[in-house]
Amino acid sequence: MRASESILLDAGRVITEMREPMVTQWADWLGDRASAASTIPRTTVEREFRLLFDVLTEMVGPLRREANTVWFHACEHYGRIASARGLAAGEVVEELSYLRELLIRNLAPVLVAMRARQGMAIMLQLNRAIDKGIAVAVVGYTDALVATLFSQNGVPSLGGNYNLGEVERQIKSLEQELRAVAKSGK
Repeated sequence: MRASESILLDAGRVITEMREPMVTQWADWLGDRASAASTIPRTTVEREFRLLFDVLTEMVGPLRREANTVWFHACEHYGRIASARGLAAGEVVEELSYLRELLIRNLAPVLVAMRARQGMAIMLQLNRAIDKGIAVAVVGYTDALVATLFSQNGVPSLGGNYNLGEVERQIKSLEQELRAVAKSGK
């Protein structure tokens, strides 16, 4: 079951157009959880949300294979930052599952207008990407926790030792990686 390139581009266009309202909705849904850690401000969390939406836009387009690597890197980073935000592993899964719900709700009008096989192909592709992203985010989360324990001789700390400047640099690097993928398709 495959969707044509034009159908995939239509789905990507909708994700792009709806990105800001979906980021706002996602951040509002998270509420205090988005800014619970003083080391990672809400604006940074929202920037990471935008990055995830931008990568998903490429994941439903003709560059989906190339964007797959960026998706894994972005999800792993999301998991590491979730650890710094003080989340539990289940909360990481829950947050990325909400991304799925946002996509389904916002893409529904476009998918309904398509032939059933095309809409199904897009949803399967997005679900597969989100499922893999959740797994990678949990690995990133776990890696961050283990690194924290090793750096402190097995004694957990109350707050993460995350440098906001470094987190922002990492997000910028992921954004550049995504732009390089997008340029390769032009």
